[in-house]
Amino acid sequence: MFWEKKLDRWISRVYTQIGIPLRLKLWNGHQLDLGGSHPEVTIRVPKPSALAYLVQPSLESLGRAYVEGKLEVEGRLRAIIQIANQLAELSQRHRSRLGRLFRARSHSKAQDARAIAYHYDVSNEFYQTFLDREMVYSCAYFEQGDEDLTTAQQKKIDHILNKIALQPGQRLLDIGCGWGALVIRAAQHYGAHCVGITLSAQQRAWATERIKMLGLENQVSIQLLDYRDVYGQYDRITSVGMFEHVGIKNLPLYFAKLSQLLADDGLIMNHGICTTNTDHRTARYGAGEFISQYVFPHGELPHVGTVLLAMQDGGLETMDVENLRRHYAHTCTHWVDNFERNDDLIRSLVDDKTYRIWRIYLAGCAHAFEHDWVSLYQVLCGKAGRSSNHLPWSRQYMYQ
Repeated sequence: MFWEKKLDRWISRVYTQIGIPLRLKLWNGHQLDLGGSHPEVTIRVPKPSALAYLVQPSLESLGRAYVEGKLEVEGRLRAIIQIANQLAELSQRHRSRLGRLFRARSHSKAQDARAIAYHYDVSNEFYQTFLDREMVYSCAYFEQGDEDLTTAQQKKIDHILNKIALQPGQRLLDIGCGWGALVIRAAQHYGAHCVGITLSAQQRAWATERIKMLGLENQVSIQLLDYRDVYGQYDRITSVGMFEHVGIKNLPLYFAKLSQLLADDGLIMNHGICTTNTDHRTARYGAGEFISQYVFPHGELPHVGTVLLAMQDGGLETMDVENLRRHYAHTCTHWVDNFERNDDLIRSLVDDKTYRIWRIYLAGCAHAFEHDWVSLYQVLCGKAGRSSNHLPWSRQYMYQ
């Protein structure tokens, strides 16, 4: 009786304040439509206690209920995320709560290695189901907006390598190299000698096999290595989708390490996700808590202003900043479509909980980038007062 009364009040609020194309199927056989006669999403509530996740929802509680099998959800992924966001926003109005304040996390080498393995070592076959042909797991670059995903990812890599003005014979370090697409292209098409580092054993195995198959062993090597353990000097350094794992408190030390590894006239490209909350709160309506618990343990997103300050503290000068938020929203949409298209195959590759986590996570990312909860910045930098002297006077060189 307690939960039935709660449900009645919640339904009344949803009806009067938003009205959404959502159908509830309850444990007792009752069916309720919360807006319109053609629901886009159906939530199955198997028992009364499961209403606790629904009647005062956040994106974290709704996501947790789905992942843990407390609620069953049917519908297109983008519709599910849109409706979940509307429910969380309605609940927010009654609770006056944005999200937990940012709390710094420890980032020892062992902890970071475990976090990377958790996220990236699901299996190479799993990532193949939704990524492009070259296995690039970061924001693509849609120069015209209508490119297919593989073309857009290649353009992203070229956009980065053109920005750093990579020349034949130069030494390139790629921190967080993933499955090796950037270093392979840098060697094949730009004539660079490359070192890629990753903490994912499965990524390293995949990339090493591809390098051997392409006959690039004398130009490219992939190492299982923490960035803090890298030594030597490099003409160019790229970091694509990696610094989100560094930790906000560690950013000045991270950029100081990159400066130490960089030649005096060298250039660095840092390509990564930033929060749009200046006080480093988690993403809206509990989404950050969900991602931290289920997707990216120990991940932390800084504001771009924090990144620029940390670069300066690390002895680097920022030369160029580009916002690719819309490009990442479009990239995630491609991933979501691929995920749904390969639904049966994905279910055969991973357990049900992992399937649910990734299904909701990818669609949630597309929504977050579309609505400016998070953004993506490419920041070009070099040693303070030195590297910029060797760059062309205008940005035109980046697009040739």
